[in-house]
Amino acid sequence: MIDLEYSLIIEATEEPDYFGFYSPDLEGFSGIGHSIEDCIYKAKWGMKEHVNLLKEKGLPIPSRNPNPKIVIQNEEKLAFTLLERRE
Repeated sequence: MIDLEYSLIIEATEEPDYFGFYSPDLEGFSGIGHSIEDCIYKAKWGMKEHVNLLKEKGLPIPSRNPNPKIVIQNEEKLAFTLLERRE
């Protein structure tokens, strides 16, 4: 049983002991860990802290996900386009 209130996406990086994670259900929530298990552990407690901060600030709190999922994938690289300024 997944013991999280929201879904979690864990992204593996080129470093073997460095993972990023975030929740698509909980805007603004993200973190890093040194293993998949570390990410899940940190996410479980971090989500609770994040929700408490939202409450304290009077911000909307997303409903719990009744069927949360954990997705493990490779880190998605961002593509940047440089525009040259013509004078």
